Amino acid sequence: METFAIFLEDWGAFLMFGAVFLFLMLGYPVALTLSGVALMFAGLGTWTDSFDSDYLEAMPSRLFGIMDNTTLIAVPLFVFMGVMLERSKVAEKLLDTMAELFGSMRGGLGISVTLVGALLAASTGIVGATVVTMGLLSLPTMLRRGYSPSLACGTICASGTLGQIIPPSIVLVLLGDVLSSAYQQAQLDMGIFSPDTVSVGDLFAGALIPGLLLVGLYLIWQLVVAAVKPEAAPAMEIGESHDLGARVVKVLIPPLLLILAVLGSILGGLATPTEAASVGAVGAVLLAISQRQFDLERLRDVMRTTTIVSSMVFLILIGASLFSLVFRGYGGDELVEDYLSDLPGGAFGAMLVVMGVMFLLGFVLDFIEITFVVVPLVAPILLAMGLDPVWLGVMIALNLQTSFLTPPFGFALFYLRGVAPPEVRTLDIYKGVFPFILIQLLAMGIIALWPGLATWLPGVLYPG
Repeated sequence: METFAIFLEDWGAFLMFGAVFLFLMLGYPVALTLSGVALMFAGLGTWTDSFDSDYLEAMPSRLFGIMDNTTLIAVPLFVFMGVMLERSKVAEKLLDTMAELFGSMRGGLGISVTLVGALLAASTGIVGATVVTMGLLSLPTMLRRGYSPSLACGTICASGTLGQIIPPSIVLVLLGDVLSSAYQQAQLDMGIFSPDTVSVGDLFAGALIPGLLLVGLYLIWQLVVAAVKPEAAPAMEIGESHDLGARVVKVLIPPLLLILAVLGSILGGLATPTEAASVGAVGAVLLAISQRQFDLERLRDVMRTTTIVSSMVFLILIGASLFSLVFRGYGGDELVEDYLSDLPGGAFGAMLVVMGVMFLLGFVLDFIEITFVVVPLVAPILLAMGLDPVWLGVMIALNLQTSFLTPPFGFALFYLRGVAPPEVRTLDIYKGVFPFILIQLLAMGIIALWPGLATWLPGVLYPG
């Protein structure tokens, strides 16, 4: 018993992570796996006197903190906004109009899909829904118009994942909340008892320029392919349309006004993310009414989906809170800190390792689990090394987005595979996303070299 207790005390933190991955591979739900493994190791540790059960007494206050956190109210509101826009056929009308606008030029259909993906990212922020919607609406059209299957699939997957980085994004809401706590903890550990703060609004502002940079790089790639391999991205034959300008205005203005109302109110300091999310939810309903796509059955469907997604997010958050308590009880946070501090290269070496681990974890864990489990463990250490919290948040979001695209386990690939026609091979999807993965890495490299791309706008909007 004593030998087992010593073994558990020394290796309990590592064994916890191993047990989580084992149960996840067996198909158990993430939220229940996190809490179940935590309780199992807490029970073993208490029985062998290798774990102080007093750590669990902090759980009620953590639960109350989750319930009392007004920032997290933005999550169900943004989910409602995104699902309502998805159900109101905004994407379908945008794609049709954009395809008519740009389709007559080589690569125009790919440009249309990229631009609509960016607009949907700024409107919904839900990656899975965007990839599935774009796959159902645009993939058959692109294939029918003679597009290369690999280019079509890569464009849709990459455009669909823009919801990870373009605000208002659920990823950025959750990351901003976690990084705010981590930044305060890092400053307190450094003896700074009047800590600076970082907010979700800071992260939204920081992600805006990198998100637009990524969209720009995607568009450049579409033009390069159209120039070098015109047969892979042919032009569409479009008949004369006398009212195209009026339809473009009619289709584009409502979602753009909604984006401006939500994002502009946050960046302008007129509203908190939660208040802006409520504006977005109401605006999505009004937009659905104006499109004549609103009825009680659709509202029930949207509310049901919102409840399911929001419940999943908060259940994972509760499970992650319990897991992190037990992990700390086994000294896991000290082990992580010692490991990262001893790496060669200082902050750069630690950041490189953390990014690599998160990238690999992105194959098997969703961004929610990584945000709630991994980020609280590593972010205080990295921030204490002098890294900027906004820059760190943007890099994490870009990294997870890249992981979502990377074969063979990228989530976006699974989403598209599920709705792609039978004639589209899985290899076509893998080949198609490869150039976009390189573009993602290029964007991360640019922001690593010029951190001001992420930190300049927050400094201008929120000086001091």
